[in-house]
Amino acid sequence: MKNRSPHHRAQAGREKRPGGVIPRKRFGQHFLADRAYIDAIVRAIAPKHGDRLIEIGPGTGVLTAPLVALAGHITVIEIDRDLAPRLQTLFGDALTLVQQDVLQVDFAALADGTGGGSLPGAEAPGDDGANAGMPAGKGEVDSGTSAGARAAATGMPAARAAAASRAHKLRIVGNLPYNISSPLLLHLIAVADRVEDQHFMLQKEVVDRIVAAPGSDMGRLTVFLQNHYHVAKLFDVPPDAFDPPPKVDSSVVRMVPRAQPVTTATAPLQAALLAAYAQRRKMLRGTLGSWLAQQYPAFSLERAASADPRLMPLTDLSQRPEQIPAEAWYALADALVGATQNLPVIE
Repeated sequence: MKNRSPHHRAQAGREKRPGGVIPRKRFGQHFLADRAYIDAIVRAIAPKHGDRLIEIGPGTGVLTAPLVALAGHITVIEIDRDLAPRLQTLFGDALTLVQQDVLQVDFAALADGTGGGSLPGAEAPGDDGANAGMPAGKGEVDSGTSAGARAAATGMPAARAAAASRAHKLRIVGNLPYNISSPLLLHLIAVADRVEDQHFMLQKEVVDRIVAAPGSDMGRLTVFLQNHYHVAKLFDVPPDAFDPPPKVDSSVVRMVPRAQPVTTATAPLQAALLAAYAQRRKMLRGTLGSWLAQQYPAFSLERAASADPRLMPLTDLSQRPEQIPAEAWYALADALVGATQNLPVIE
């Protein structure tokens, strides 16, 4: 039998928007309505019972329902004061509601169980709740702690400690409003060590940029996110899968946090990218080269590349920033940590 894409299966049916629900432009609301795409997203997430799911912008709850059915509980973040009580009524005790602007949500507090919308399952399996409610360092190991550290701190066998570490991690999903997608993705970097994975519906152009390879549409967002996550585009979603249809195509992306960022030199990475992409159509000689000469006059890309071959692409400053592999930017950030910066003189 010929394989059929979610788009071809879209004729299977649509979710009808509940009476009285009006999409609000200021929240960027486009409710997913096509059941074939809803099913495809749920299969991609593959939720298991007991997963600590957080859904951002659940809207009418069409994705919430199958996720709750499989996981048993979900925490949702919904800013719309008209939709929030409806969701609570629909799902009852199976749903924890956080009615707040998602950019103001403290995800670390959610993960730790110290926030107003704390999630169930904050105790590690097998702890019997003995450490429940105790601050990290006084019985409970921080949810971002590695399995090895957890084992050492609690005396648990390593395999059991690894299971406990996974159980503490969040799985974040959402059909994100296009106008907040980039700020939100950057906001979530702070809790990457507490997250198992993220599945988001975003504007196709944004997803293509997130997963971009050198020579394509790489941008600062590409380099910065790939420093913290393994990223993969799963599939595209056409406008007619939504109610009301947006004017652009969408895509679903999977983001799995790396065990460690490629570079922890965040400040020089941000500064170098800002300089290089300030005029992204210009050659690096006039942007990054000028910035390095001003800020790090003793620094030599050629000399640094001889010590770290990842820097070799940056020795050709006739290129544009989108042509440079992400690894070269990470290597530059690491190299600049040990370089002498030309600091302003304070008189």
